[in-house]
Amino acid sequence: MLADAGGSAAGSIRAKRLQARSLGPPEARLIAVRIRHRTTYRYRWPVSLGPHRLMLRPRESRDLALAASEVLVTPAGALTWAQDVFGNAVATVVFPDMSDALAIEAVTELRLHASAWPIFDIAASAIVFPFRYQDDEWTDLGALTLQQYADPDGRLRAWAREFVAGAQTDTLALLKDLNAGVSQAIRYEIRDDEGTQSPVQTLERGWGSCRDYAVLFTEAARSLGFGARVVSGYLFNPDRSLIGTTGAGSTHAWAEVFVSGAGWISFDPTNRGVGGFNLIPVGVARDIRQIMPVVGSFAGAADSLQDMSVEVEVTASESDERGSG
Repeated sequence: MLADAGGSAAGSIRAKRLQARSLGPPEARLIAVRIRHRTTYRYRWPVSLGPHRLMLRPRESRDLALAASEVLVTPAGALTWAQDVFGNAVATVVFPDMSDALAIEAVTELRLHASAWPIFDIAASAIVFPFRYQDDEWTDLGALTLQQYADPDGRLRAWAREFVAGAQTDTLALLKDLNAGVSQAIRYEIRDDEGTQSPVQTLERGWGSCRDYAVLFTEAARSLGFGARVVSGYLFNPDRSLIGTTGAGSTHAWAEVFVSGAGWISFDPTNRGVGGFNLIPVGVARDIRQIMPVVGSFAGAADSLQDMSVEVEVTASESDERGSG
């Protein structure tokens, strides 16, 4: 649990936060976005397809409203929907027949209403790090405050502590510095292989993909006592200026940290982004393996799989409407 803080430095930081809060949040534009996500498997001969777990429906919130969402599966199967423990929408498909191919396509239309420069209404008790979560917050955050990867020599924690400026540090500034520090220390590389590096592996190797960045940041924040979770979804990149995509959008991974008063704040260490602008969340979880877009199996010879392909298209058109808050 994060400790209490006080003193004149804390008062100065709180005053700056209150001044920024008094200016009011910047306007947010409504942006219409269409996402097409298609995953295709081809087999050398017919195989028995096991149940497939799909996480392809974006999470609705004040900043994201779904207009339409459809999942199409070929061959046809029995598709059911449920919510997991984190509130993510999860579809399960059961296939009655054998097949030599499987195509899963999700088409979503939504509206984004996030500000590029958000102001976070952090509680006075949490403006300065270290701080103490409320008892109920600490209980409910539970496993999200615990590191999920081994750090036997304390290397990750020592690395994270380097971003703590002193005995009393501006909480949001600390998290922003940690967020930027990931991309400063780690070289971005696209990894097509499955799985995620451990945070210590990423630090030792000095390179990683967006999911490695997200896990490193999440675990580093937890090592400092924060409640944090990993997020998977899509990166909205209409001007093609962001890392992690070659077009207007792609699948992406980032993190969220819970700060009293402000709630869950998004951090994209791949692009040093803060806030939900450009990010379309689909799943949140304790560990990234819990929020893979498509998970399934087949029964057949080990060399049955011929190839697999993933296509993601994110297109957008800006609305002239303005958010009313």
